[in-house]
Amino acid sequence: MLDYLPFILFGLIFLLILFGYPIAFTLGGLSIIVGLFVFDSDFFYLLSLRIYGTMQNFVLLAVPLFIFMGMVLEKSGIAERLLHTMSMLFGGIRGGLAFSVVIVGAMLAASTGIVGATVVTMGLISLPIMLKKGYSPNLSTGVIASSGTLGQIIPPSVVLVLLGSVLNVSVGDLFLAAIVPGVGLVLCYLIYIFVYGKIYPDRVPSIPKEELQEFRKAGFSLEVLKSFLFPFLLIFIVLGSIFAGVASPTEAAGVGTFGASILAIVNKKFSLSMLKNVMKETTMLTSMVFMILVGATAFSLVFRGLEGDRIFLSIIQNAQLGPTGFLILVMVMVFIAGFFIDFIEIVFIIVPVVAPIFVSLGIDLVWVGILLAINLQTSFLTPPFGFALFYLKGVSPPEVKTSHLYRGVLPFVIIQLVFLVLLILFPEITNLARLGLFSP
Repeated sequence: MLDYLPFILFGLIFLLILFGYPIAFTLGGLSIIVGLFVFDSDFFYLLSLRIYGTMQNFVLLAVPLFIFMGMVLEKSGIAERLLHTMSMLFGGIRGGLAFSVVIVGAMLAASTGIVGATVVTMGLISLPIMLKKGYSPNLSTGVIASSGTLGQIIPPSVVLVLLGSVLNVSVGDLFLAAIVPGVGLVLCYLIYIFVYGKIYPDRVPSIPKEELQEFRKAGFSLEVLKSFLFPFLLIFIVLGSIFAGVASPTEAAGVGTFGASILAIVNKKFSLSMLKNVMKETTMLTSMVFMILVGATAFSLVFRGLEGDRIFLSIIQNAQLGPTGFLILVMVMVFIAGFFIDFIEIVFIIVPVVAPIFVSLGIDLVWVGILLAINLQTSFLTPPFGFALFYLKGVSPPEVKTSHLYRGVLPFVIIQLVFLVLLILFPEITNLARLGLFSP
């Protein structure tokens, strides 16, 4: 019976989450009950040591700092200004507005790493404009939702920070390994938009010349400089300090938070009410993440105490899947789980179970971390519970239907899956930056 108990626990937790019970309390509550049943009251002593050890993890301090940084950039209007300037810069090209959304989404991802904030910001700013300019609702929603999820893979990503903690690998290595896949994914999006515009030119119009000339009459160069210089400088300081070894991810996050606040002051958007809203949302998001982390710590302790990882490994070995077969199995499992549960839940439930098996099979955990990040990015777009779809639908005009979102994101989901397969077949792609070819 005890041999099956780890999997009964895993199944019960997954089932209760599907029924809508809070993930943090489901993870922690069920794990504590099983822990008391199996290990007696000594379990509480072991659990307190594990939780205290987790809370002492210096790297995890980067999570609230990056969230705060992203919220400041969203509330200060820097993202809105950047998108407007970019759309005018590419406005003369067919699909230029869609190109702008993807590039700005990538820049926001490199500045914030927060999917929800990016999707909502891009949805509020760009969706009404795209629809007004005659863009197809399918393409508009697909471009916004997919570009908003780039924060999952482009550093500094909160997901990569959490994966680094769970996989016990350097967050800096994960950030460096994610550069080439992140840029590659952006290029794939741009290529798709270009091809789509060639096939359906009426659905991807260019901005009228009169409107472009009006914008470029006076002060255009200065506006471009102001819009791009400061965000690029912030990205360079945050990521450059990590890659150069000058600062840890946590220290760089602190510098980024300070830099984002300075940008808000320079743009005259900083106020006590804005700061209050930013602090409130940061506290709520951080509390959610860390409550789930505490529950996941309890689950991990019980699962390993019941030798679930050893039983799981023996099943894999008996099935003779091998490293590649097991990797594919995990990727399929994560992709399917992304249809139903949030990425944080996947990181803290599934990843700790499979991580020791990856180690025993001799698989590079940094490479695995990048594959998981892209897979989790896909989970944001997959119906019926893709969170990016929920975020975008919440800020969409009434004429945008849920069916538009589903049809719009489908090509981008396919692009991400093809890209994921490409990274599995050619793992050296994730090593390009790590080998120093693209490092600063």
